[in-house]
Order: sequence, then structure tokens, then C-alpha cells
Amino acid sequence: MSSDLTDLQAADSRALWAAGNYDAIAELLWEVGAVVAGAVSIDAGMKVLDVGTGTGSAAIRAAQAGGDVIGLDISAPLLDGARHRAIQDGVEVQWVEGDAQALAYEDDSFDRVLTAFGTIFAADHGLAAHELVRVCKPGGEVVMANWAPESFPVRLFERLAAHRPQAESNPVSFGEWGTHGHVRRELGGQLVLAIEPHSVDFVFASADAMLAFYEENLPPFVVARGELETAAYDALRDGVRALIEELDAGDGETRVPAPYVLVVGHKPVADLRPNV
Repeated sequence: MSSDLTDLQAADSRALWAAGNYDAIAELLWEVGAVVAGAVSIDAGMKVLDVGTGTGSAAIRAAQAGGDVIGLDISAPLLDGARHRAIQDGVEVQWVEGDAQALAYEDDSFDRVLTAFGTIFAADHGLAAHELVRVCKPGGEVVMANWAPESFPVRLFERLAAHRPQAESNPVSFGEWGTHGHVRRELGGQLVLAIEPHSVDFVFASADAMLAFYEENLPPFVVARGELETAAYDALRDGVRALIEELDAGDGETRVPAPYVLVVGHKPVADLRPNV
């Protein structure tokens, strides 16, 4: 991928995630950060990088465990939310604006590299995977939380992307990261992997309440509302409402389970790649 194209995609991502109110969305996922940070031991003084940190759900948990933590995200507004939450929780994290596809760190810099639904949005999966592994020390571990292809977030983004054909880059393919095959293709030659199924529930008073929440807060939904003609936007809303109703497993409220995979990868001290 050329540096010019990478720069364009990064700029598009910054603009996209600056819209809406991702802090509200992040609250729905906050406990997943504890799952990611708790999947491996984090001892006092360990160097930890949280890639695509968003509002810091994994980074803050890693800091609470005693890690020396950097939380990195492409969106400066999201990092503002992370700073505020870290102050509330009484922990210190270094917040850095940066691209998951071009981490500005030396090889073998971190004991733990975490990403909770962050790196999956990088346009170049192979490059993002390479960067996660490159900055992890031999003997260290990489942890990812990745949405399953059948999950509400993936299917929602597919609907949003279908209404934005003019966009330079749509993160439709991030659902691939929720399959064992894709994870093993991207990381299996570099890490010893364990992959476990997990799920988080999205709970609202009704399908209409869930729809309203996402259209008011989810950045790509907010962008779509500003770009689409009325008829097209109404069709989008109707499609999302139908999706919510299809996945609703609640009894008296709307409860949408969202499956994801937890990936834990150990970076061996010896190189796993065959000699050529």
C-alpha cells in the first residue's frame, strides 16, 4: 500500500470517528476492556500498548493492574474521552494519536499489546497484524477482541457502508477478524494462538430506543444522516430497525447479544517462520 493511500485512509478514519458521540457507544463495551486486559498477566512496570484504544477500556484496566501503559488511537476526540475517564479512575496512561498500520515504536518494545475492537478497523489487515506483532517483545503476548461476522456491529456497519458508496474506505471486512481462519492466516505464522468465543449484550427498553441511540451516537451513522437524502436515510433506518428486531433475544426489553472472539497470541522467543 502506498504511503499516499495510507494517509488518505487515515484522514478518512479520523473524520469518521470524530463524528457522533463514541463515548456513549464505548459505555456499552466497557466491560470488554476488562476481558481483554484480564486475559493475560500484567505485572507492575510491564510496558503495555493498547491499539485503537477508543475511550481506553483496556488501557485503563491495564494501568490499574500496574502496567506502564500507552493508549493509541487515530481519533483525537476519542482520546479526549479516554483522558477524562482515566482521571475519573485515578490512573495514569500516556494517550497518543497514531495509526494502527504504522506504529511509531521500535521492534520488541512492549510486553503486552492489546486491542479491543480497535485494530479490526484498519484497512490493511496484514499490515495491522504485522505491526501488532512487531512491537511485541519475544516472550510477550498480543490480545485482541474481534467482532464475529454475524454480530450486530458487523451487520450494522455493512448496512451503513452500503449507503456510503462514495466513501474512500469502508470497514466492512472487519468482520473477517472474528473468524478463526482469518486470525490464523494473519497471525498464526507469528504467534502461538488461543481463540475463545465471547459475547456482550446490548440492552435497551425497545428496538426504537436502540435505533435512536445508535443513530444519535455512532459516528458512521451520524455521517450517513448528513450525507443521505431523506428517502435513502429512511430506508437505512428501517433496515437497521429490522436488524435489531431480528437479533432481539429479550423478554420485555430489547436484548441483542453481540458475539466476539478473544484472541490471545504468545510471541515465541524463537522465530516461528521457516527458513528460506
